[in-house]
Amino acid sequence: QVQLVESGGGMVQAGGSLRLSCAASGGTFSSIAMGWFRQAPGKEREFVTSISWSGSTTYYADSVKGRFTISRDNVKNMVYLQMNTLKLEDTAVYYCAARKGVVTSGSPTLYDYWGQGTQVTVSS
Repeated sequence: QVQLVESGGGMVQAGGSLRLSCAASGGTFSSIAMGWFRQAPGKEREFVTSISWSGSTTYYADSVKGRFTISRDNVKNMVYLQMNTLKLEDTAVYYCAARKGVVTSGSPTLYDYWGQGTQVTVSS
C-alpha cells in the first residue's frame, strides 16, 4: 500500500509559478510510475503529466507542455511538479498518483494510489 501526500498548492497570479510536492510512503517508490492529475469544478479529472520509475520517460498533456516539469527523487521518495507561466485555466485541485507498472498517460483508472489533492488557484 502506497500513501501519497501532496503539498505546495496555493494562490498565484497568472504568469507566476508554483511547485507542488508529493511525498510517498509504504511501498517501493523507485519501482512505481508517478503522475499528476487535476480536476477543476464541474469537470472530470484529467491527466497532467507522468514520469517513469527511473525518471527517464515523461509524458505531458498538450495544455501544459513547455510550462510544467515533472521530476522525482527516489532517495527522498518525492515527486515534484514545477508549474511556470500559470494560466487561469490551470486552476484546479491537483492530485498525485502512483501506478504499479510502466509509466503511462491518460485515464486516471490506470493509477492505483492517490493523494488527497492540493488546491491551485490562478488569479488575474
